[in-house]
Amino acid sequence: MPDPMRIGIVAGETSGDILAAGLVRELQCRYPDAQFEGIAGPRMQALGVKALFEMEELSVMGITEVLGRLPRILKVRRELLRHFIDNPPDIFIGVDAPDFNIGVELKLRRTGIKTVHYVSPSVWAWRQGRIHKIKAATDLVLAFLPFEKAFYDRFDAPCRFVGHTMADGIPLVPDQAAARAELGLDPSRRWLAVLPGSRNAEVGFMSPLFLEACKHLTVHYPDLGFIVPLVNEARREQFLRIKQEIAPKLEMVLLEGQGREAMTAADVVLLASGTAALEAMLVKKPMVVGYKLKPFSYWLAQRLVKTDYVSLPNLLADQMLVPELIQHECTTENLVDEVCKLLAHDNSELIATFTRLHQSIRCDADKQAADAVLALLGK
Repeated sequence: MPDPMRIGIVAGETSGDILAAGLVRELQCRYPDAQFEGIAGPRMQALGVKALFEMEELSVMGITEVLGRLPRILKVRRELLRHFIDNPPDIFIGVDAPDFNIGVELKLRRTGIKTVHYVSPSVWAWRQGRIHKIKAATDLVLAFLPFEKAFYDRFDAPCRFVGHTMADGIPLVPDQAAARAELGLDPSRRWLAVLPGSRNAEVGFMSPLFLEACKHLTVHYPDLGFIVPLVNEARREQFLRIKQEIAPKLEMVLLEGQGREAMTAADVVLLASGTAALEAMLVKKPMVVGYKLKPFSYWLAQRLVKTDYVSLPNLLADQMLVPELIQHECTTENLVDEVCKLLAHDNSELIATFTRLHQSIRCDADKQAADAVLALLGK
């Protein structure tokens, strides 16, 4: 009998864990004895992916924050490379986390290991020169946005548009009533889902602003309920500490995980910019996007980022569909004002646009990504 297929795979944060889990599941359906190992989150580990390191090792935001963790991150990368060079997998798949994964892919590809990068870095938005390193580091990039493949084609860099796994998993018409019943929410109230982020620094930055906004919103909408999904127990404890300081008497329904259910149940979503904005779009929820960084990180980002938008719904539509309140514009007053506007309207035109965008990236991504990986392996 031939040896089972061995796949190295690395995800750096929650969104990558979701994408990687979908790909692993599809590959396991075709090759049940396939072995997976690398850096894995809870969804990947639940499927049997062996975690050489925990995903939290890479879940860092902001330039100054990364610098503080850099020695540990570099040590993880050295040990991971040594492991895969000594025990070569049939293929290595880096899922997002480009600052970590592209360097790993480059070194492994030079040893003859086939490499795939799943989720294109935002080379079309900033540091476009990275395309040359990506081209050298990867046998194939899997992109979930249609315009990304067009960018890669300009540089003759192998890229396949596969759509997004979340677009496949979320129905075109989500069931708000069922989500409210599942979460035990009063169906007669209006609800705001509040998502302050998945990483430590995000929750630290965004929670005070979001909590202040929620306090003010209760003045305008006394019956408004608040649902706060938090990715794990550590973020829940962090959020509760901040809430005790900012809004100890504010009633909120706190969830561990269940972000999609919370957004589906809500009337409006208030969130930190990131993949959550795409998920909110897919569950057809009007949203307000806010984000703040440390001053130096923001100063540097301003000089590097070339795109007009930061949130995925706006990038997909190439227009300002949803309000983006970034850095100095991310104030309590502005957050409250934008949420109130959405609560005051039916938003039917926006929801119709979200539905069209959903259809454009609903392409059975897990299957397409698995097809691409296996094609590289000649299977």
